[in-house]
Amino acid sequence: MRNLMLPLAFAAAFGAPAFAQGDLTYVVNNESATYDPGLTSETFAAPIIGNTFEGLVRFNEAGEIEPAMAESWEVSEDGLTYTFHLRDANWSDGQPVSAGDFVYAWKRVLDPAAGAMNPAMFYLIDGAEAYYANAATGDVAISAPDDKTFTFTLAQRVPYIMQLLTYTNFFPVREDMVEADPEGWTRSPETFIGNGPFKVSEFNFGESVVFEKNPEYYDADSVSLDTLTFRLIPEPTTALTAYESGQVDGIEAVPAPEIPRLMASDEGFMVVPSLGTTYAFFNPSVAPLDDVKVRQALSMAIDRQELIDFVMQSADVPALALVPYGMTIAGEDFRDGTSTFGLAPTAEVEAAQELLAEAGYPGGEGFPETVFVTYSSPPVERIIEAIQQMWKANLNIDVEIQASEWQVYYPEVQKVEYQIAQMGWGADYPHPMTFLDIFLSDSPNNLAGWQNEEYDAEIAAAKAATDEAESLAEMREAEAILMNDHIILPMYHRYAYMMMSPEVEGFWRSTLNVPYFRDVTVSE
Repeated sequence: MRNLMLPLAFAAAFGAPAFAQGDLTYVVNNESATYDPGLTSETFAAPIIGNTFEGLVRFNEAGEIEPAMAESWEVSEDGLTYTFHLRDANWSDGQPVSAGDFVYAWKRVLDPAAGAMNPAMFYLIDGAEAYYANAATGDVAISAPDDKTFTFTLAQRVPYIMQLLTYTNFFPVREDMVEADPEGWTRSPETFIGNGPFKVSEFNFGESVVFEKNPEYYDADSVSLDTLTFRLIPEPTTALTAYESGQVDGIEAVPAPEIPRLMASDEGFMVVPSLGTTYAFFNPSVAPLDDVKVRQALSMAIDRQELIDFVMQSADVPALALVPYGMTIAGEDFRDGTSTFGLAPTAEVEAAQELLAEAGYPGGEGFPETVFVTYSSPPVERIIEAIQQMWKANLNIDVEIQASEWQVYYPEVQKVEYQIAQMGWGADYPHPMTFLDIFLSDSPNNLAGWQNEEYDAEIAAAKAATDEAESLAEMREAEAILMNDHIILPMYHRYAYMMMSPEVEGFWRSTLNVPYFRDVTVSE
């Protein structure tokens, strides 16, 4: 998710030599502020972390759990204690990966001083929530009986715990590297020590990240690429030009107007299901967004289908709620039979106008100055400009748009210093809880600052339920509380549209939007 230097990126894209076999260049559109596996929750960091680190287990291309750092594991009869047996594996500098690395990494996330974005993901472990609340003191059920054995005990059964373990926050990190430079260890190849198939050889901020094959990776013989380069080109149109001129092998996003042409004519075109929802936060603490009728009116007044068909020109799906399609619990898709919360794919203009009038702004009269903030991204800004025009046409209100670079934008949003803020969420693991958890009152990812005790209770009940159908019902109730309060402005559920050269084999991109190059080969 980050920083842009288009002239440098453009020059790099078109000044590059042809690539030899064993080398691959992949375009990303954003750059992250941090690549710390334990602390970040940024989607933009996932491509780099996902190719340089591995956790206990991982997903394969079929979406199944398979061994990674753990070659085997057992679960106690009561379903609470998990014991993992680590394989012989090394860090990229040759030191062995040990169970103690996992203990350090997990407890670090539970230390408030570290500033992790997702400590609540670990609260499923016995004693973890109290450990975090007590500033990393007390007992938490995470241990390493020996260098090759790692174990933890849950507070209660968690049916999706193995999926959760694939997320970057559960990856090991090296204590000596982190403690020597907590803020900067992920910014230098010398200290960015990983345990995955690749290691970083260059951080060229604003331009590229260059990887080389990690010879210490336990399965290095299966890794074919010698060099992998992630090149930063913020504008998808520029990236496509680089691809079509043969200067890069793949691009992570296709400009929307080109999707029909490429879908029909280019065998390198790929459509990847993406468990993600794009939405905006309403700040319920500031006028005029402190009135739920205003929030609902703004949400009802936009035409989501028009955004998809004419602005994005994509095959994405209008979002009428938080959780996307594609998550099956107890044999049901989470979205089946759920409410639309007064929203529709097309604009509900008359109902929106009535709500705005009830809030004290008939015909938009007297509507206060309102600003919609976003990060600098041409495709995103076009969507927001279209929403701005819809609000003017349908509600007769003027909303200002302010865009800034991600590294400026995101810290301000974290402080909840905005009226409306563009954001969204991509699944960290394939379960509805990855979306619902972020709106808990104490979640650092609750960027609306919204607090609701009833919501918190429903989430707790969903986690405590031993029956999947019961848990599903509780999660749906929780989402309804959030959506009926209209804290977010849902826009669309995402698909990823990308390009990858037909000469590249073994590449796949997960529904969690991580591109994997471990098994890639490039033909002559």
